[in-house]
This record gives sequence, C-alpha cells and structure tokens, in this order.
Amino acid sequence: MTIRVLIADDQMMVREGFSVLLNAMPDIEVVGEAVNGREAVDRVRELSPDIVLMDIRMPELNGIEATREIVAADSTSKVLVLTTFDLDEYVYQALRAGASGFLLKDASARQLADGVRVVAAGEALLAPSVTRRLITEFSKLSDSPRLMSSAHAAYGDLTERETEVLVLIAQGLSNSEIAERLVVAESTIKTHVSRILVKLGLRDRTQAAVFAYEARLVTPG
Repeated sequence: MTIRVLIADDQMMVREGFSVLLNAMPDIEVVGEAVNGREAVDRVRELSPDIVLMDIRMPELNGIEATREIVAADSTSKVLVLTTFDLDEYVYQALRAGASGFLLKDASARQLADGVRVVAAGEALLAPSVTRRLITEFSKLSDSPRLMSSAHAAYGDLTERETEVLVLIAQGLSNSEIAERLVVAESTIKTHVSRILVKLGLRDRTQAAVFAYEARLVTPG
C-alpha cells in the first residue's frame, strides 16, 4: 500500500528536496505541498494524506496550531513534525497538540522514509533517549496541578497490566520489546495498546508516552 504524504514547509528547497527523496521510494508518494500552516490544514481536508510532514515555524499559522486544527477535525492524517534541532522549544507543544513524532530536517533519505513508514504503521517516532530528553526538558510546561489531577483520574481506568504497558511505551519500547519484557505474545501487547488508547482518548503511542510523563507514571530523567 502506498503511503500518501503532504509536505508543509515555507522553504521551497526543503519541500522540493523531501519530495524528491520520498518519491524515489516505491511505497511512498508525495501528493501535495503547503507553504504555511493554514494551507496545510486546507490541503489535508482536500487530499486526506496518510502523513503530514509539518514544519513548526511557518507564517500565517504555525505548525503547532495547524497540527491542533488537523487533529481537532478528526482527520485520519498523522502529523510528523519537522525541526532543525532535536530539542526545539516548540516540539513538545506540537506533540501535545497531537503530532505523532518528530524528525530532524537533516535526516538522511533512509531516516526520512523510515520515519514516514513507522508513523504510518501506528508506531511512535521517538527514540527512547530522545523521548526522555525531550519530555524532561519541557515537562515543566505541563506542571499544573489541575492537568496532573485529570491525568491521574484518567489512568485510574487502566488495569494493572495496561498501566505497566503504558509505562513501557513511555520508555520507548516497541510492541515486540514489550512482549519480550512481559513474556507474552506481541498480539497481546497490541490489544493492550489499543485498549489504552481508547480508554485515554489518545490518537497514538506518542500521545500515550506524553500522557505517561504528564501523569507522572514515568519520572523524567
């Protein structure tokens, strides 16, 4: 199945470069481009791409707000944030807005294509070390007692095993790694992950990881 991609970036060289790299892949097709966040939202509505490569700093509507609008519209498109630095001050906000992960703009062709495939498959594009550094650095943005209280109330609906799986997701483990850790079948873990997302009202594993840190199920560091 071909993965359909929309590239949203205000720099023409970035858009054209990524288009060339991705269109060279047999399983990926760039179906459109957008020069700002507002156009990205409109193009998602028009094209329904599987993946949106979203720059954060764009005119008219930035990538964070564009991501929030796309998610709020119940779009099936998944947003992959593009950033120049792996600790961009806005990346954490983008993840909270509903982005499914992030990629550095200097990623290789293989990393870019693999990243698109990973997110399209429903996995989180956040390496364990990057997840910890990112959320450690910016967890202070969600340090309000009210938000923490609501997070605690929400995860109270999870079973003990689901909570255990959620913690391992936040630590960056894949389904197969979690299955190996808990000595169960990978299909069982997939079922747990699906139930966790439904119970918490989350879109994907990335949001689950962010939720786990916000609820203090996992201590940053």
